Amino acid sequence: MWDRFAASDPGLLRLTAGLRTVSAIALTLVVLVLLDTDVTHLVAGAMTAMTATFAIKDTLVRDQAITLALGLPVALAATSLGALLADQVIAGDAFFVALIFGAVYCRRFGDRGTALGLIGFQIYFLSLFVGAATSSLPTLCLALAIGFGCSAVVRFAVVPETPRRVLNRLRDAFRTRVAQLVSIQIELLDAGPEQLEKVLDDMRRHTARLHETALMIQGRLEEGTEDADKAALLQRRVADAEIATERLGMLLLNARSAERADTLTLHLPHAPVPLTGDWRPAEDDATMALRRDLKALHLLVGRTASNDGGTGVAHLRNRLLGYRDEEGLPPAPAGIQDAFRGIGEAARSVLGLRLALDGPQDESDDSPATTRSREEFDAEDIALASSEESGEEDRTGLQRPTTRAAFQVSVGSVLAIIGGELLSAQRWYWAVLTCWVVFLNTASTGEILVKGYRRLLGTLLGAVAGVVLAGLVGDRTWVAFALVLVFIFAMFFTAPLSYAVMSFFVTAMLGLLYTLLNSYSFDVLVLRIEETAIGAACGIIAAVLVLPVHTDRRTDELLGTVLDRLGDVASASVEQLSGGPASDLLSKARGLDTALDDLRESTGPLTYPITPLRGRRQTVRYLVALLETCAYHARALAATAELVPHSKTVAADPRLQRAGQRIAHNIEVLAAHVGDEGTGGRVRAGASIASTLRDDGSGAPPSGTVTFRVLRHLQRLDEGVVGLARPLDVPVAESAGAKGVRG
Repeated sequence: MWDRFAASDPGLLRLTAGLRTVSAIALTLVVLVLLDTDVTHLVAGAMTAMTATFAIKDTLVRDQAITLALGLPVALAATSLGALLADQVIAGDAFFVALIFGAVYCRRFGDRGTALGLIGFQIYFLSLFVGAATSSLPTLCLALAIGFGCSAVVRFAVVPETPRRVLNRLRDAFRTRVAQLVSIQIELLDAGPEQLEKVLDDMRRHTARLHETALMIQGRLEEGTEDADKAALLQRRVADAEIATERLGMLLLNARSAERADTLTLHLPHAPVPLTGDWRPAEDDATMALRRDLKALHLLVGRTASNDGGTGVAHLRNRLLGYRDEEGLPPAPAGIQDAFRGIGEAARSVLGLRLALDGPQDESDDSPATTRSREEFDAEDIALASSEESGEEDRTGLQRPTTRAAFQVSVGSVLAIIGGELLSAQRWYWAVLTCWVVFLNTASTGEILVKGYRRLLGTLLGAVAGVVLAGLVGDRTWVAFALVLVFIFAMFFTAPLSYAVMSFFVTAMLGLLYTLLNSYSFDVLVLRIEETAIGAACGIIAAVLVLPVHTDRRTDELLGTVLDRLGDVASASVEQLSGGPASDLLSKARGLDTALDDLRESTGPLTYPITPLRGRRQTVRYLVALLETCAYHARALAATAELVPHSKTVAADPRLQRAGQRIAHNIEVLAAHVGDEGTGGRVRAGASIASTLRDDGSGAPPSGTVTFRVLRHLQRLDEGVVGLARPLDVPVAESAGAKGVRG
């Protein structure tokens, strides 16, 4: 059960965030109670501790301490100005808008600038919420200082967090998710026709989660690993394990299919699967051996080097690794034998992951196949060299996202102040808060619209819960504080999963805070909903009218980036597979994955369930699924090409250079079309990629060879790239004798 939980929360990041915030608030409340502070300042100290904890996102502990130290004077200045300007309506509103502009603009300076801007805004808002006055300013500042101090104690002593510790937990989560995916693949082998759709859905979900964890690990490598070469090594091993496990799922699907299964099956829900007969689990000797070896692979994945226990595990590992060299393959159809080879590749990736995570191991029971795999890893380790990615040129002026967002949110805040004060002269700031929040972590008008809708929905449901809870709690102060802590934990734990759910807990918590401040009434919570609606509307109006970034334009920019990086990975991989110079292919593949994740996030408004454009939603989902399929095959090509300089069994094949030319051309045409460069080019669709090798009289490579595997990935990549032409409305030129291309 713990493994399942750890896998569902990679690195325990959500759990840690919730525990740290709740602990900081609880410690602050204890200290303030010991100082005999009134309820208003208890609330102020608790909200300050919450802000000081969640605002800081620096990775290194030293940077966290510096940001926290700088945040205290910012908070004291914000609350002091809030108290001094409380009676100056025009000056107070003008300063609030200027503060909002500065807080958003400061995001351009990275995590520290974002944190300080967020602290300044939140503490100023807090001064409005508790009604700060100059007479109570010393006590309020003391409560703020205690909140910051307790946040520091919890962050650095009670719930400490270091990059290395996070990385270690992420690696454990990755290992668990690999094991979970192998378990689903075993279910796929045994599934009957009635269970097939459910098993495929599970496999899609676990494959996506494995990929998510791999990206999280890559994002933490630089800070969590002192040695740059070791970080590069771990990145390579994680990528190998991800690709090998994902590929094994496709091979198992092929083994049970009448023809090669379309890779869209793993990326597009409800994609049709070519089946054999009635899809009944086979019970022949080869299938039984396949089931046995899948269970053996699951055992290898789940065990660390420290609990191998005897020679039994080494025997299993040796047998599985032998399949890579055609050792012990049972007589069976080609699809079944490919699945055994896939198990061998997955076992090799598990061995590499163990060496990277656990260090050198006992080699006394190694077979020749295992020894060869270790020698390949040693050669890769020696050849590793640190490389730094070149940063992209930053935009300037109003083209910079932070500058544009600062102007947008400032205009929206002015509208929210006007609209909010028309509703309530005392609680107008709720509209400003909503306007501010809908602009956080959004980059297009569509994203702001969806976030505003989710905020309003969560607020509406939370207000109902607040009414019920406030009535039940009554004047029981500590019961209310206990529920507030529960809701804050739930708020941070669910924030990455659902913004609407997080908004629900925020609003329910605020209902309890109003109860503590003796200002609760049904009218107040209704006003909260109205102010939220005003703030969301003002944010949307500002996003549409002030320097708008339309969703279509943003997705086109990101789509062009994805295509460019896809072309880079494919071309560099084919060049290295053809005997060209070695390059850092996995870094290129990581860049492709990052760009694809950005595109997937930006298309969220277009695929949202309530969107009225149903046909467009299906087109976008299909386009993203095709790109995910292309990225999968590009990663597989990169992983295979990485073996060429070091492996004794994987050799370069110069014929592959010609095989990849059509793919490179088609990607260039698609990228030019998306970039609206007006080239008028056409996508070339022709006979299979393998036919380019047969044209020179050499014939197709035999099944099971590396060249055959590469050609299979090239063929699928070619089909995926040509398939992108239809949703992008790019003309396709069929060559003579062309076969139908599956899109």
